Amino acid sequence: MPEVKFKRYCKTLTVKDDPQLIKEYTEAHSMGKAWPEITQGMKDIGITDMEIYIFSNRLFMVMETLPDFDHDSAFAKLANMPRQSEWEASMAKFQNTSANASADDKWQLMERIYKMDQKHERRAIEGQFVFR
Repeated sequence: MPEVKFKRYCKTLTVKDDPQLIKEYTEAHSMGKAWPEITQGMKDIGITDMEIYIFSNRLFMVMETLPDFDHDSAFAKLANMPRQSEWEASMAKFQNTSANASADDKWQLMERIYKMDQKHERRAIEGQFVFR
């Protein structure tokens, strides 16, 4: 079996259907605007790359992690990282969620239902292995 390069997780979240709030949320995530402590916290728990896409008021996240990443324990650790709860509270005004919700409570894992030439099937919580 080829060496696992990383694991990929896909998540979704719905923001409030308000054009002004969507604009502000998008701006808060634009280049150089995310708080450095938040990005560093994600790196510290094993997230190596992340992208967020938007269509209307629906968000789609692609998260790449180290091969041995354990989703539940990593997000439990992330919840206690510097400024994480402050960031989540500041983003809550845009999201259909409470100010006390953690990132893991907000962003819902998506199950992969199709992959061209798929050879392995895994549950969303396990992530999808990406091989070399």
